[in-house]
Amino acid sequence: MKRPADRAPATPKPAGVVRIIGGDWRGTRLPVADRDGLRPTADRVRETLFNWLQPMLPGARVLDLFAGTGALGLEAVSRGAREAVLVERDPPLAEGLRQLAAKLPGGERVQVVCADALDWLRRTPGGFGSDGAGHTGFDLVFVDPPFAGELWRPAFEALEGHVADEAWLYAESPSPVQPGAVWRPHREGRTRDVHYALYRRGPA
Repeated sequence: MKRPADRAPATPKPAGVVRIIGGDWRGTRLPVADRDGLRPTADRVRETLFNWLQPMLPGARVLDLFAGTGALGLEAVSRGAREAVLVERDPPLAEGLRQLAAKLPGGERVQVVCADALDWLRRTPGGFGSDGAGHTGFDLVFVDPPFAGELWRPAFEALEGHVADEAWLYAESPSPVQPGAVWRPHREGRTRDVHYALYRRGPA
């Protein structure tokens, strides 16, 4: 019998699973890996958020900046968004998202970028979100970074030039954050652990 010290290291396993809760991909399982700061948006919060968003989702171009499990970006496409860019800096997580999207019908509408979200925004041309028909910028952006990093303000600043004139912005944080004067509060909610809010871009 092997002593504990002689045993091969255990293969890392997913810490859990979340599911897409609506749309064409409803029920699709999304692994939750054991990573510091990886905290999928709770099902109840996602259900509330996408009830708010449902009227604007069809045809929308979506950016999920700190994708993690991909729950927000994939849910948006499942519910009718035209396309989504998921930015995730962890290579195994990003590869897992690519493989998952490749298995989904219509998964070509999902582009996974393995990069630091802020670096990617700063080096990517502002017209990246253009649909080729004269509409420039993303229509919806999810900003739900690891809470320990204090990344909300730099993310909001780096988004300038990447969003449509009347874009929507979702932010999740331990306490309320202010994305800037051009973003008007639309809806917000609170759980024991997080504050979540949806904003609409407009005149400052």
